[in-house]
Amino acid sequence: MPGVVLVGAQWGDEGKGKATDLLGSRVDYVVKFNGGNNAGHTVVIGDEKYALHLLPSGILSPGVTPVIANGVVVDIEVLFQELDDLVSRGVDVSKLLVSGSAQVIAGYHRTIDKVSERFLGKRRIGTTGRGIGPAYADKINRVGIRMWDLFDEKILAEKIEGALDQKNHLLVKVYNRRAITVDETVDELLQYADRIKPMVADTSLVLNKALDEDKTVLFEGGQATMLDVDHGTYPFVTSSNATAGGALTGSGVGPTRISSVIGVVKAYTTRVGEGPFPTELFDDMGEYLLKTGGEYGVTTGRARRCGWYDSVIARYATRVNGITDLVLTKLDILTGLEKVPVCVAYDVDGVRYDEMPTDQTAFHHAKPIFEELDGWWEDISGARSFDDLPVNAQRYVRALEGMSGTRISAIGVGPQRDAIIPLHDLLH
Repeated sequence: MPGVVLVGAQWGDEGKGKATDLLGSRVDYVVKFNGGNNAGHTVVIGDEKYALHLLPSGILSPGVTPVIANGVVVDIEVLFQELDDLVSRGVDVSKLLVSGSAQVIAGYHRTIDKVSERFLGKRRIGTTGRGIGPAYADKINRVGIRMWDLFDEKILAEKIEGALDQKNHLLVKVYNRRAITVDETVDELLQYADRIKPMVADTSLVLNKALDEDKTVLFEGGQATMLDVDHGTYPFVTSSNATAGGALTGSGVGPTRISSVIGVVKAYTTRVGEGPFPTELFDDMGEYLLKTGGEYGVTTGRARRCGWYDSVIARYATRVNGITDLVLTKLDILTGLEKVPVCVAYDVDGVRYDEMPTDQTAFHHAKPIFEELDGWWEDISGARSFDDLPVNAQRYVRALEGMSGTRISAIGVGPQRDAIIPLHDLLH
């Protein structure tokens, strides 16, 4: 059975939770391999709506072992808040595993994230202020705290002292904030040590053994392709690798263990935060997509910027991730439109770009070249097969498939768990 990577193919919020949930009954492990609680996804089960931020969505599927792998940065307070909320709603969370090599977010990471973003002013990145970037920076600078460190108080104190040595100079002398003490940070983190210890494991070993035993392992990316620190719209990106390659380094499995890569795209495009967005709408249609699609961040509550489907980005995501299958979500939101524009290329100062510009300046100046497709008026929320869709909706799907560089294997037509049309087997 396969190792499958699931990634967002736009700027996030594509509906990865729905795709994961679609596979849930056929998957043994669901692995979060990057990011932290700076993103979220919503899963609707019957009348219940679950908003997850740090936990992999597989935690809602009975029989699945959810894993927070080494590529994640973990705010332990948030982790337990999410777990306690799920337990109060009758969800079994006892199978959760957390990598001992995962980095820990401390209070000083959140503080630095917030004050540095304010300090940037108009040059701000648009972070969530949850300490993600500073925690990843500490990881790369080799002054980070890992889960294993919580179980050795002496080592923990030494590492925190090393991390705070420079940070306190920055906080006091540049940002005019008070210094943070080693003791308060040690106390903050140690309060969680006993509770989290039974969850902590060598998850790389666990996952490789599972694959050896022909278990199905789904690697679920946080954020999305266009927010990848290497391949996204830098510097308006997250601090980790959200593309398929990040699943390998972020979980400790090799590339030969991956059999397919599923990309998730919305039938239009959204993004949260700062940065370029070629198809963004500033008119009534943008407001329509925002309101009809309920485009507000699961984690931040921020209104998402909305625009038409961008096939240039879809082709780019297919290429850099090696996507084998696309899951197209929220097709129902486009119902009732007479025409539906799709971006097929960019115009940059009179030059046509059919592929993603590698020059940051060129992408900032990219103007979308649209092709208009006929819309449909019929309610599609009850469709469960491709033939149930109106002819124009079918044509829209096939047009996107032709433009995006790989096949569309499932179509989301509503927020409910079963509101999806399967076209091809996602586990192949």
